[in-house]
Amino acid sequence: MMMAMEFLETESMRLAIALVIGLLLGAERGWTYRDIREGGRMAGLRTFGVMGLLGGVCGLLSDRFGAAVFGLAFLALAIVLLAAHVLQSREDSDHSVTSVAAALLAFALGGLSAAGDPALAAAAAVVAALLLSYKTLLHAWLDRLQRIELRAVFKLLLISVVVLPLLPDRGYGPWQALNPYAIWWMVVLIALISSAGYFAVQIGGPRHGTLFTGMFGGLASSTAVTLQFARAARREPGSAKLLATAILLACGTMFPRMFVVASVLNPALLQPLLLPALAMAMVVYLPALWFWRETRREAVAVASPLKNPFELGPALAFGALLALVMLLSEALRHLYGDAGLLALAAASGITDVDAITLSLSRLSLTDVAVSVAALGIVTAAAANTLAKAVMAAMIGGKAVGVRVASVLVASALSGLAVAITSLA
Repeated sequence: MMMAMEFLETESMRLAIALVIGLLLGAERGWTYRDIREGGRMAGLRTFGVMGLLGGVCGLLSDRFGAAVFGLAFLALAIVLLAAHVLQSREDSDHSVTSVAAALLAFALGGLSAAGDPALAAAAAVVAALLLSYKTLLHAWLDRLQRIELRAVFKLLLISVVVLPLLPDRGYGPWQALNPYAIWWMVVLIALISSAGYFAVQIGGPRHGTLFTGMFGGLASSTAVTLQFARAARREPGSAKLLATAILLACGTMFPRMFVVASVLNPALLQPLLLPALAMAMVVYLPALWFWRETRREAVAVASPLKNPFELGPALAFGALLALVMLLSEALRHLYGDAGLLALAAASGITDVDAITLSLSRLSLTDVAVSVAALGIVTAAAANTLAKAVMAAMIGGKAVGVRVASVLVASALSGLAVAITSLA
């Protein structure tokens, strides 16, 4: 008797969740079409609730009588909903099938809940409700993107999703240093992180201002932001203070980005990199915040300095650079030990931090001490920061040079000092 009661309670709970799933999606659809007269909507709160519950009941019936019960019920509901949609679209010329898809989803998730995975069904319902509610925002974002950007995303996703699983996951070449699968996976990782900043700048646009571009542009390429804004400061000396602040924001964003990339590849790097990355970021962000107080009412129009990180050409070029750095890392490690790795980190970091960060993070999994890898990554970041300090001073002029170069030099030195002290 006790086992029967527990089983009943379990089924009752799953049906209750199926009902809540339908009501959740129905609430969103009902609010969206709240201005339509009663009975004018294809389905509202109550109907969605019933469809979620119906999915749950059909899910329980399929356990007893076979999966065909659920399939036939789903097909019948789809026919009814499509017929209702056709009749309604003749009256109001609304050809959107979003509500039909949402109703079918409510039914399917109700069945999933009854079938034994209510947590997954509830989570999917919440995500679907959020997606439906952000229609205006999502469409606005899409309107700001160019077709060439979408095509680039699709091409790289196609190559990643289709080609990545086919690449051999083993080493080739001298010291087995070149792993095609690992190299391409790291290229995709960098492209994904860079895309977050790129699309934030593209979607935000000029209306969010230069500082917004500096902050999120640093996720994609702090070097590109520094170069573009330093040039703009040379052309418009009156905006030099604002542009210098944006450069600092971009350069400061590089440090948490570097920290995340290294920690994703090897979580053991999280602790040794935390203090140096935090010190370097704070030394940049605090002066940037102080400068922002002086320039927050200023505005200047500057074109986005970023290139699409999903473009296939740059992705392949970065992959080639990464392969070269990985090969050099192994060569110098075998020839000169840790000193060779640190020298390579300082040299390669001047132009690119990502490649040496990825290479050292991967080496620290098996062949290099975590402390050495962390020191090398900080060394590369410091070299890159010093290079941007020189770039900003030489291109941006005195106003930019005083504000940017002094802060970046202090940041590089503080990061190295903390790293040497904590990792020695």
